[in-house]
Amino acid sequence: MSRKVAFITGASRGIGKWCAIELAAAGYDVAISARTIVDGEEREHSNTLKASDMSALPGSLETTASLVKNEGVEVMAVVADLLDPASLGAAIATVLGRFGRIDVVVHCGRYTGPGHMDRFVDTPIDLLRKQMDANLFGPLTIDKLVIPAMIRQGGGTIINITSAAAYGDPRKPAGDGGWGMGYGISKAALQRVSGFLTVELRHKGIRCFNVNPGFTQTDQMAQALKKDYKTLFGMESENKAAPANVPGKVVRWLCTDPAAEHYVGQTLEAQHFCHQHKLLEGWTGPQVSELDVLDFDMSGFQLKQFATGLKH
Repeated sequence: MSRKVAFITGASRGIGKWCAIELAAAGYDVAISARTIVDGEEREHSNTLKASDMSALPGSLETTASLVKNEGVEVMAVVADLLDPASLGAAIATVLGRFGRIDVVVHCGRYTGPGHMDRFVDTPIDLLRKQMDANLFGPLTIDKLVIPAMIRQGGGTIINITSAAAYGDPRKPAGDGGWGMGYGISKAALQRVSGFLTVELRHKGIRCFNVNPGFTQTDQMAQALKKDYKTLFGMESENKAAPANVPGKVVRWLCTDPAAEHYVGQTLEAQHFCHQHKLLEGWTGPQVSELDVLDFDMSGFQLKQFATGLKH
């Protein structure tokens, strides 16, 4: 019997890379997707319109593929851009053509570029639209292509890497310790997807989850902290953030532990979950409190309280 197959976007570095490694270690064949093919490629990744940053970030599909191969499974690298639906369609068709199945999709990729850390009045609508396209419609395009194959094979798992910015507002504006609207509204939209898919497709074997990685050490964060948002979240160093394999451990647990059924349609707070369940040996747990930078949206909780009162 062939191994199960995981498809991971944004896998050239950071959280996506570690999700690929963890699922490979769990015995999955892995298809990885991103824009960066080899180390050293340059493209714009400044978070603000106020400056340009074309310096190469560490990591590539080639590097991740090498790490995945070390786990003794098959790996396939496919180049795709979340802003290019045709490339997403070609990537899924190529993976299904080779492996004949996709059992897990992990949406790690997101928009990278100006507008991410700019204020609304300074951000062109086109850049807000790009963030929605990459962070919401890219994943939805992939889901549309993959779900029919998952249903035919008896089921599958979709994991959205979300953010606390989806359900909380920054306490400070972008440039003074907060972040841009585009990131928050696009992640908020993605946050709602798992619930809808669970309502519509759980009975057909489709399991959906949200995973919030929290403040995580990534190659881009390390580089950005040195430049255009050094004071973001009050961190002078990315060392206060969690290792990138923390969300990777949680994704692996969701794909391999039967107890994950209890969390279908829900959001797992990766750092707290990883620490409580001791998924990463030696890690001492979260060091950054979201309460320092976020005002959480309590609308749903408040309405639930009112509705509960009316029922009783």
